[in-house]
Amino acid sequence: MLPALEKLLILQERDHAILRLQAELAAVEPQRQALQAEADAAQAGLEALRLRLKKLETERKELELEVEAKQQQIERYSFQQFQTRKNEEYRALSHEIENLRAEIAKIEDHELDLMEQAEATQKAVTEAAQAAEQVKRETGKQLADLAHREATLKEHLAGLTQGREGLAAAVEGELLARYERLRKTKGERVLVGVAHSVCGGCHVKVPSQILVHCQADTEIHSCPNCGRILYYTPDMDLSAAE
Repeated sequence: MLPALEKLLILQERDHAILRLQAELAAVEPQRQALQAEADAAQAGLEALRLRLKKLETERKELELEVEAKQQQIERYSFQQFQTRKNEEYRALSHEIENLRAEIAKIEDHELDLMEQAEATQKAVTEAAQAAEQVKRETGKQLADLAHREATLKEHLAGLTQGREGLAAAVEGELLARYERLRKTKGERVLVGVAHSVCGGCHVKVPSQILVHCQADTEIHSCPNCGRILYYTPDMDLSAAE
């Protein structure tokens, strides 16, 4: 193989490695966000339950105050009954007292229901708090591992990128420029083999004359279909694939 192609292949392998690292690094932030979202969701669920518990307790206290107010009203009506000498007024006050007692009974039933809801919610809060703490611990460890991995990837990428400069400098200027142009349009696969007599990039059959020149290894040739740079190695089978 021509030394120029060998250098270019080494450069291409380095570029492949750089792209792989860049892809891994690009995936880090979405992973971090997903882990943080998981922890945030667990905490938000806990806070929602705590808010519900607080609301239930507030509502129950309001009912207690309402019962207290009605009981005070009953006491006032009872005192008025004690003072009145009119049967009609006495019966009217009795009726009001009965209504108030019925209302108090309904409120107390509601209070009991709220207490049961609060008890169930408190249990849910305890369970959610434990779950949120576990998620926090797990995601914290995963985030720390992810940060360490990110730092390692960045360090590795910096080394590969720095080393690429030397590899690129070893390639003849015009050939390097041609390679860089092809990278922009063809992606990672710029230098491709001619196994089974087809271009390793576009998979179109390569003309026999170009195959002969590739085997002769005297000059650099491109695929007439896609423009990629072609190379041949003795281990390549040039017979057409069945």
